[in-house]
Amino acid sequence: MKHSSVSRNSTTKRNLKKAALGAAACAVVLSAAACGSGFDDQGAQQAQQSSGPAKLQILIGSSGDAETAAVKDAAAKWASANGATATVTPAQDLSQQLGQAFAGGNPPDVFYVDASRFADYASVGALEPYGDKISNSADFYPSLRTTFTYNGTFYCAPKDFSTLALVINQDLWSKAGLSDSDVPTTWDQLTAVSKKIKDAGVTPLAIGDTRDRVGAFMVQAGGWITSPDGKQATADSPENVQALDYVQSLLKDKLAEYPKQLDAGWAGEAFGKGKVAMTVEGNWIKGALQADFPDVKYTVHELPAGPKGKGTLSFTTCWGISAKSKYKQQAISFVEAMTTADQQLTFARAFGVMPSRQSAKDAYVTAFPGDAPFVNGADYAQGPVNAPKMDSVLADFDSGIQQLTSTTPKALLERVQKNTQTALGN
Repeated sequence: MKHSSVSRNSTTKRNLKKAALGAAACAVVLSAAACGSGFDDQGAQQAQQSSGPAKLQILIGSSGDAETAAVKDAAAKWASANGATATVTPAQDLSQQLGQAFAGGNPPDVFYVDASRFADYASVGALEPYGDKISNSADFYPSLRTTFTYNGTFYCAPKDFSTLALVINQDLWSKAGLSDSDVPTTWDQLTAVSKKIKDAGVTPLAIGDTRDRVGAFMVQAGGWITSPDGKQATADSPENVQALDYVQSLLKDKLAEYPKQLDAGWAGEAFGKGKVAMTVEGNWIKGALQADFPDVKYTVHELPAGPKGKGTLSFTTCWGISAKSKYKQQAISFVEAMTTADQQLTFARAFGVMPSRQSAKDAYVTAFPGDAPFVNGADYAQGPVNAPKMDSVLADFDSGIQQLTSTTPKALLERVQKNTQTALGN
């Protein structure tokens, strides 16, 4: 499954472990910058360039053999056409290996950058800001461009993305006496159908116990953790209180449960085992159900709108180029080839990702009509927090969400607000 493994791993222990690893890797990069390793604008501009032939080193956070094979094949085609070599290496732990490579002064030329890590790398000058040098860069979904924009500069091309949607078990839906016309499009409707499902003896909804799921309700209420430019804390707002109050009500009334309450590692597992009629997940659930629960019949729908309209979360990765690469122009050419609409559609067929270019939408939806609700979410999706040094703040927020039934949402958000202000330096 792709796009931020923490978003599908809902136990506190695993969340904190990942946060600790990510923070450690980030600390390596930040300390390297502080020690004068060239991670600043002047150092990036003065990186000695080679006109070729390029010998690109490419580090990817692969979802599995299918992705590795597809990227290696595309890289080989680019290299052959450009008289270059392109060595693709799937990382065992991308954040950790990147941190070590930067600290050692020998980072790969091109590498995956998860949206949740982007600001940490951009803030220390580790990334080449090449985004608008890609042909028709305006074709990338605006929400994805925003995700990879730091201090007003579009840094790197998003390679693909996913969003959250509402997934419904058709058999359990029918068991509760519900039909297609009952698919909820508002919070009130979600509550109403959840009560009918509960009355039929079925747990209505499984939702992951982190901001990577619950945050969607915050967006639907018109709130988020930080301002759009990532410079101000906005956690303690009436909109966010309203969102957490609503989620809390679902949990307290047993209309929704966290995966651990359902003896499942993530919400998709609880859904696949038939323990719930609905879940909020990304399009990676498609491959998981096909592999582990192939007999489950389900449909996918856009998330119900909240008080301020539709809202979902996006999960994405960009093609980062090292500011220290001596093959920047060739690296940009490589990313150009990886992000054409045709190549993205090839990747989509190979390992199930959604193209980041709007021009590929129609062809993708034609090939994968069941994914239309996920793709449509790009128009109103919120990306991860776009600010550096936020790991511990977000890990603490997740811990609070995991205790939401016994926590006052207002108090939780006040804590997140204070911690965010400290991390942002304001």
